[in-house]
Amino acid sequence: MEKNIYSVSELTHTIKNLLETSLPTLWLEGEVSNYKRHYSQHLYFSLKDESAQLSAVMWRSRAQKLPFQLEDGMRIRVLGNVKVYPPAGRYQFDVLEAEPVGTGSLQIAFEQLKRKLYALGWFDEAHKKALPDFPRRIVLITSPTGAAIRDMLNVLKRRAPYVDVVILPVAVQGERAPGEIARAINLCNRHKLGDVIIVGRGGGSLEDLWAFNEEKVAEAIFHSHIPVVSAVGHEIDYTIADLVADMRAPTPSAAAELAVVDKDALIGKLGDYETRLRQAVDNGLAVRRRQIEHLEKSHALRRWDDQLFQHHQYLDGIQSRLENAISVKMQETRTRLEKLELSLRATHPKTLMARGYSLTLKNGKIISSVSNLSEGDIITTELSDGSVESTVTRYSEKRIM
Repeated sequence: MEKNIYSVSELTHTIKNLLETSLPTLWLEGEVSNYKRHYSQHLYFSLKDESAQLSAVMWRSRAQKLPFQLEDGMRIRVLGNVKVYPPAGRYQFDVLEAEPVGTGSLQIAFEQLKRKLYALGWFDEAHKKALPDFPRRIVLITSPTGAAIRDMLNVLKRRAPYVDVVILPVAVQGERAPGEIARAINLCNRHKLGDVIIVGRGGGSLEDLWAFNEEKVAEAIFHSHIPVVSAVGHEIDYTIADLVADMRAPTPSAAAELAVVDKDALIGKLGDYETRLRQAVDNGLAVRRRQIEHLEKSHALRRWDDQLFQHHQYLDGIQSRLENAISVKMQETRTRLEKLELSLRATHPKTLMARGYSLTLKNGKIISSVSNLSEGDIITTELSDGSVESTVTRYSEKRIM
């Protein structure tokens, strides 16, 4: 009888066809070991239990969508197919999806990034920048349609109407959100658009707030030269952005309150200082008067009435000069505050528009150079009493000699 002889390749391909066609796509649970991320970004690891282990691979296109990092010792469930790798003569598990057993994948990703950035020192107080006492311009990076921006604008208008506000609209959830938020922070720093940046949104689930747990957003906040206030969600919500930011506010409204000093409270504090200063002067003078009166009643000094009267007159003169000096100082302080408020109001865009200036925008963004325009662009010109929409038919650049 003729022998049926297989080559190694034939046998291997036969086994490959049998395994790959007879076993369906299935879920597999085990412990990760021998984990390695190849320079090609493919993931290679083994799945094992008490009595066996199986090689596994997750290709780069799928690994990029994995929200957490695999680690040796982590117990996971994977969805995939059994594949045979002919060059090595072994079978392996081709992973399509992976999820941790127990804690959710997003929570694991949060803790992993938190540990990484903590080790880098990004949460250290030494890196935190102080907010300026009197910012002239505040940048809001948030959704242009959410409740958060309305709350912040209301607070800023009430507490510090003289502060200029710049809004950089971004997506605050979804795949586009992390990139847009990071780019807005970098843009603000590159063009020095303000003195304080507030980054935030309203509350939501861990998935809704996830953009603020992305490393690219944390990196932009950490490297910002302008102080950043993080105001993400409600008081109980904490994100990576909160930990990296120079200041964390429990809500967007609270962030606006932290960023500016209330004008009425400042004026009231100056009034308190004036009252306390006057009381201190009056108390000091009263003590001196009692001492002098005691001396007046002394037998040894009665004959020196004339000298005492001169001292009385001298003290009265000091009191008058002190009171005049206090009044002058307080008036100077009030005048400086009034000039500061007039200066801030004079440079406000609405004030400039009332003088005849205008603001030109394209797609909601300010146009500062004709190089940003093309023929056929639709632009909007903001005036003091309304706006005009135009189509660009011709433009020219001013040459600087």
